[in-house]
Amino acid sequence: MRPLTEEETEKVLGKLTYFIGDNVAQLIDRSDGNYCFRNHKERVYYCSEKLMRQASVIAREPLLAFGTCLGKFTKTKKFYLHITALDYLAPYAKNRVWLKSQAEQQFLYGNNILKSGIGRMSEATPSNAGVVVFSMTDTPLGFGVSAKSTQDCKKADPTAVVLLHQCDLGEYIRSEATLT
Repeated sequence: MRPLTEEETEKVLGKLTYFIGDNVAQLIDRSDGNYCFRNHKERVYYCSEKLMRQASVIAREPLLAFGTCLGKFTKTKKFYLHITALDYLAPYAKNRVWLKSQAEQQFLYGNNILKSGIGRMSEATPSNAGVVVFSMTDTPLGFGVSAKSTQDCKKADPTAVVLLHQCDLGEYIRSEATLT
């Protein structure tokens, strides 16, 4: 376990800013204490400083994980968010999309979302922006990238792709099926 380098920190905060904007500062300085990001075996963990100090006394090899895994660095040093980051993205999301019930299942199967599946959409969502996806009951389902802005979406056909899928809660089930 080690602190993130400047380059790694820039990539992680850049990806988080893509989805939650300036609210990244609220992830670090919280009312229940200070939180930090740590790299352990190319995975980025988000944890309280108290937990980080307790985990630092354990040697690198036996330490499997600590805190919440937000994502990982690939071999080409790109940072990808995991679905476990959803609980931290959802409350602070700048751009949100609420799906109709028939579109929820399609999204959870890993498909992009059409305009006909959108129940509501945040105002002033630009195209190519990070979007957190919710059900109509405000349950976070995943995240993706807006293919169209809110204004373009109002004029689009019902079969136009509005949201590009990136990650969803159904990944656990799909990854389990490929491992067996």
